Amino acid sequence: MSARGAATTAARAASAGISIENLAVAYGDARVIEGLSLAIEPGCFFTLLGPSGCGKTTLLRTIAGFIQAAEGRLMFGSTDVTQLPPHKRNIGMVFQDYALFPDKTVFDNIAYGLRARRIDETSIKGKVARALDHVGLGHLAARHPAALSGGQRQRVALARALVIEPQVLLMDEPLSNLDAKLRVQVREVIAELQREAGITTVFVTHDQDEALAMSDRIGVMNRGRLEQVGPPSAIYSSPATGYVADFVGAANLLKVTVPLAAASDSVAVSLAGCAVAARAPNPLPAGPALLVARPEDIRLSPGDATPAGALPGTVRRRQYLGSRTEYKVELAGGELVAVALSGERHDSYMPGSVVQLGFDPARTLVLAS
Repeated sequence: MSARGAATTAARAASAGISIENLAVAYGDARVIEGLSLAIEPGCFFTLLGPSGCGKTTLLRTIAGFIQAAEGRLMFGSTDVTQLPPHKRNIGMVFQDYALFPDKTVFDNIAYGLRARRIDETSIKGKVARALDHVGLGHLAARHPAALSGGQRQRVALARALVIEPQVLLMDEPLSNLDAKLRVQVREVIAELQREAGITTVFVTHDQDEALAMSDRIGVMNRGRLEQVGPPSAIYSSPATGYVADFVGAANLLKVTVPLAAASDSVAVSLAGCAVAARAPNPLPAGPALLVARPEDIRLSPGDATPAGALPGTVRRRQYLGSRTEYKVELAGGELVAVALSGERHDSYMPGSVVQLGFDPARTLVLAS
């Protein structure tokens, strides 16, 4: 094993998993989180994903100790931290607004947590130098935050959180103040450093691309509860609910009818007067249901073609976006279906064209409505 690999293994061993049991959080008389349970393995990069107001930041701040739980238990490894204040939880925190001291240099900002722990200055110099090297800012140690770019400030905040070697790293929308190109660059730095450090990390974001690109596991939140928890591939390809499908990636959510109760994985549903084969992750009763189809999983054929299981439609809109062409196709019943075709320009499918839509039965889902 390499020295870096050995260090990562050792860090994961020192890192603590997080266990949340029947957590309730209230603001006054209003319960914003109720009965939430979650297990995060040591060394995992776990993302809380959801829109504003869904409870993800409240949950993060409760894990940090800034908000006290009304009920339930919170464990870091075998240690019950439910009643501990933040400074006794051995966490590193990276905030949305960086929270750097404007009157301190980069070096002193990073050293702050070490000095608060009364580490000797010789050790501090070595630890801060290594932290600066990890985030590529060794040449800026003497500068003040005002002289740094947004991306550099965020890397200083990350180095400050990591230098204290916390059991748990918590990150609250750390990329939201950066422009699009810089967001991608900094998220790659964060992901690489987290993997190297092996620290259990809880990352809060509303950006699905960040969540999919960086995470080992994702928890999609909705109104104070976890709608689905799983690896990024499962969240995207097998959403448990229409809410998850709609929030994580683009998805067509179409009202369909299940003619007969379906207990098996494969089911035929009625859409726009035609039968469509799809996959049902759970047993479904006969009646209304929801068809979930990603735009990239739908095929288009010329209108005079008759592929099995295809639905006729009319192209209403076309957008050429370089790597893909996006369409809105209207079905006979008036439903609009988004389709994304990669590669060639598909100039033959112009607005007004009659086409046939083919749904991939292995990737098209039917969920309870």
